[in-house]
Amino acid sequence: MARKVVGITCATFKPTESAGPRQALNRPYVWAIERAGGVPILLPVTAEPEVIARYLGIIDGLLLSGGVDIAPAHYGQEPHPKLGEVDADRDATELPLTRLALAQDVPIFAICRGIQTLNVAMGGTLYQDLPSEYPSEIVHQQSARNIPRDQFSHSIRIHPDSRLCGIVGAQEMETNSFHHQALKNVAEGLRVTAHAPDGVIEAVESPTHRYVVAVQFHPEETAPQDEKSRRLFNSFVAALT
Repeated sequence: MARKVVGITCATFKPTESAGPRQALNRPYVWAIERAGGVPILLPVTAEPEVIARYLGIIDGLLLSGGVDIAPAHYGQEPHPKLGEVDADRDATELPLTRLALAQDVPIFAICRGIQTLNVAMGGTLYQDLPSEYPSEIVHQQSARNIPRDQFSHSIRIHPDSRLCGIVGAQEMETNSFHHQALKNVAEGLRVTAHAPDGVIEAVESPTHRYVVAVQFHPEETAPQDEKSRRLFNSFVAALT
């Protein structure tokens, strides 16, 4: 059987003195998909609706990757004073791409910014800045504590009858954490399947689609040494058959 193709959305970078504008992706996403048996390809941002639609004709599954904040205008809010960097080009690509993928029942695995993109694309909203809008003892941006990307910083509780629980085989798992935003009002059609100890939403899924699983953490970074993280990618690629 031919290996299935996974399209992974890209981050964008502004020009510098030594390089022009770029589109790029952290390599752990690629490695995780390859190890799970998939063929990763990068999906650049584009202003062409026909290109966005064509993406779905050449991929078997969509991985929404992490990155900067989504512009709050997309979910009907004014910018918070502590809103981070936004990327209008990326929003203009990923939001319609996600909606088309949902309409065509293309399997989706969404990570970090990806879970937020999925929620906004379906009509949900976000906390624009957790430290000020949802104060907690948990530091959801572990880089502020100098914890490496491939190490865990807190646990999450997983709903026992969720698809996520079936995938990882447990009602609790350790995760890393690299976000200052999170889901607030959850879009209709999405089911919350995991929380951090402080109540922040850490995972959602769609019970009405073939495969839509989204997490707030970064399992691609911990997959090399963590079985539960690997299972997330194995499950996603297996759903593409």
